[in-house]
Amino acid sequence: MKTNAVRVLDTLGVRYELREYEVDPGALDAETVARQIGLPAEQVFKTLVVRGDRHGIYLVVLPANAELDARALARLTGDRKAELVPLKQVQPLTGYIRGGVTALAPKREFPVFVDETAELFDVIAVSAGVRGTQVLLAPADYLAAIHGTVGPIARTRA
Repeated sequence: MKTNAVRVLDTLGVRYELREYEVDPGALDAETVARQIGLPAEQVFKTLVVRGDRHGIYLVVLPANAELDARALARLTGDRKAELVPLKQVQPLTGYIRGGVTALAPKREFPVFVDETAELFDVIAVSAGVRGTQVLLAPADYLAAIHGTVGPIARTRA
């Protein structure tokens, strides 16, 4: 399937693999996706939409088994605080629905912050911009494609 996200990668000449999975509308979480595509949760990355109190909207890319460390993100961005935007605002801001949000080819360009653990792997998985398809690619290629900033912005759930 050729999504806008995949078209961006093609234009940049990035090598990638698409991995499709069965979508369960009741289980759109990234940990479920990781199981369905056969990768460990720490290697599958979800994209969240966050608003900082000083600098506005960001896309934040975290491992499936982690949650946002809002204080760490705020320190990185220069905000006093940062919080997830309400789900009803995600699609109008990004053009993507829950379970298909990606930092590749969003409706509008936003600064992107990626958790530093992405660089630990040879390959990571991110949404292809649609539910049911993940893109597997090298972290360096992903970071270059999204112009992402790397930092310690996630904490693993207990």
